[in-house]
Amino acid sequence: MFGQRKFNVLFLCTGNSARSIMAEAVLAHVGKGRFTAFSAGSHPAGEVNPLTIATLKNARIPLPADLRSKSWDEFAKPGAPKMDFVFTVCDSAKGEVCPIWPGQPMTAHWGFEDPAAAQGSEAQRLAVFYEVLRQIRRRIEIFTSLPIKSLDTMALQKKLDEIGEKK
Repeated sequence: MFGQRKFNVLFLCTGNSARSIMAEAVLAHVGKGRFTAFSAGSHPAGEVNPLTIATLKNARIPLPADLRSKSWDEFAKPGAPKMDFVFTVCDSAKGEVCPIWPGQPMTAHWGFEDPAAAQGSEAQRLAVFYEVLRQIRRRIEIFTSLPIKSLDTMALQKKLDEIGEKK
């Protein structure tokens, strides 16, 4: 199923301003050379949450040059990159009817708390962003360590689902 090429990975959320953006940046950083990361939203906020940017910068995770809040429709159009993996990272996106992804990518749900909904002082809200980033990074590190090319489809799907259960 997977040859000697980079894997395209799309992270989906409703607003594409925090969790999916963090996942895109982390995979771009951790998966250098093996993965191309993308993110999108069903109802994009139109801008990346400033606390997302601050959290990534403070964690020394480089921001991809083209990082922006965008619609998942961009990835369902003709000529869009063919995805190998599509992960929903928020519970509302999990329940939405997704576009048809060309190439039938493997999918899984990796739900995370919405840091953009955190209440309190800026320091308290940043603490939630950092915790969500820690969880995202942990799941992505597990994902990038999988022997993807040597697992059959059913075994790989099982592993992807198991990653979604980790905190």
